[in-house]
Parts: sequence; C-alpha cells; structure tokens
Amino acid sequence: MDQTGRQAPNRPASVRPVTPRQRAARAARNGGEPTLEFAERVPYDAYVQASTLHQLQQPLSSDPGEMSFLMVSQIMELYFGLTCHELRETQRLIRADQVWEALAPLGRAKLHLEGLNAAWQGLRWMSPADFNRFRNLLGEGSGFQSAMYRQLEFLLGLRDQTLIRPFRRQTEVHAALTAALATPSLWDDVLALLARHGFDLPADLLARDVAVEHEPQPLVEAAWVRIYDDAGPDNHLRLLGEALSAVAEEFGDWRWNHVKAVQRTMGAKVGSGGSAGLAWLQRSMARVVFPELWSARTAM
Repeated sequence: MDQTGRQAPNRPASVRPVTPRQRAARAARNGGEPTLEFAERVPYDAYVQASTLHQLQQPLSSDPGEMSFLMVSQIMELYFGLTCHELRETQRLIRADQVWEALAPLGRAKLHLEGLNAAWQGLRWMSPADFNRFRNLLGEGSGFQSAMYRQLEFLLGLRDQTLIRPFRRQTEVHAALTAALATPSLWDDVLALLARHGFDLPADLLARDVAVEHEPQPLVEAAWVRIYDDAGPDNHLRLLGEALSAVAEEFGDWRWNHVKAVQRTMGAKVGSGGSAGLAWLQRSMARVVFPELWSARTAM
C-alpha cells in the first residue's frame, strides 16, 4: 500500500528506487557524467516502455504522410485515457466532499485537453489528396470507433447507449463501456455535491437513470447563479464551476477542431465508419457539456 492506503502499482523489474544519497554517490563516482553502463535494461526504457511504444505503428501504405495520421491518432488515444484518469480522480474527491482537492486533477485535465487540441496541428498539412492516398486502406476504420473517446464522453455526461454497439464482439471493451454508462458522470457527481451543500435540486434528478443523458434543469441553473453570486476566496464551489467550465471549453475546442479537420480533408463525404461524416459531427456539437454552467451565465 502507498501512503494514501491505495494499492501501490507494480514497478517494472528494471526500475529500482534510488535515494538522494545513492544518487549523489553515483554522480561523484562518475565525475558528474551520466551513467552509461547498466546491468539490465536501460531504466528509462523500463519505465516509459519507449521501445514498445515505437513498435506500435504499423502503416498500411508506403505513403510517408500516413505515419503522421497514425501516430497523431495514437497520441490522441493516450490523451483520451489520461484525461479520463484525471476526471475519475476528480469524481473520487468530489464524492468525498473534497472540493478544494478536486481542483488539482481538474486543472491537469484541462492541460491534457490543451495537449490533445495541440495534436491537431500535426495534421494541418493534410489535404484531400493527401488523405485519399491511403484512406481506402483504412476500410471501415474510423475515429468514431474509439472506445476511450466514448469513455471520455460518458465521464463528461454525453451519453448515448447506441454508441457502444460497435464493441459488442470485444467483450472486455463492451463490458467497460456498459459499466461506464451505469456509473454517474462527473456532472452527476457535481449535482449530488450541490444537493449535499443544501441546494434545492429535484429528487427525481438525483435518483434518475444515469445511463440516460442529463437534461438541463432550471433549479440546477439557479444553484449556479447563487454560487457565482459569492465571489469570496473561500467559495470553493465557484472555483469548481470555473474549473469545470475550462474543461468543457477545451473539450468543445477539440470537437470543433475535429470538425475543421474533417472539412479540410474530406469535405462532406460519407465517413469511413458509415456515418454522415461532417454533418454527424456538426449535429453532435449541439450536445453541451455541463449545460447549466453555461445557461446560468445569462442570469448572472
């Protein structure tokens, strides 16, 4: 167990803890030069698994641009997973009424989403002609089928049970997505937090089926108006609202950047996964993350 009482993660065999005294002694022996000889695997590689990461790219064509498309897609997958990790930690803290502590993982999630958005820059070179050189080789493969992106959407409260159907034959992935749908979203946990803090929210809202997407409620909007009326430094709920807003903004930027990338490379063609492509993405942007945080601003 670690100091928080949670199970300590497994450490790669080649990664051994080093104390400051041991580090200083090694530096003295090396005369200030880096260590160049190791009995086993290089510790950096054992920890980061870099040699494994760099074997995960398997382009389907000889077109040099495909590697950009493939690796940027993989980078985005890693950012999806990292953001999910931070949002789940936020949920854990909010459920424990540790609002101040929840601001840290939310802040990290916002920064990870900034990195996710920056990843689009690596594909701005791609024209329709560039994409068409290898697009047909992707078959029915589409970002629409990203299970980790669905996890991220579910955590943020965007829920559609039909979107887990493509994973029915991947039993572990399907089970994880089904479990995510049955678990309250971050927004659901925030609403429960507001109720615990004395805000009058409908009982049926707090007891609703969390697998169904939340619909905006006037009493939730009114709660945020009251929260924002107190600009004092000890109003952690207002700080929470701002941190959630920042996450929602960055996620909205990612969705808009996705629309722009599709416009640039495909126009209004049918999507690789069979969707209406651009039109489907544009419709999906009408679903708002943390809706009452935005509508409440009209009444502030």
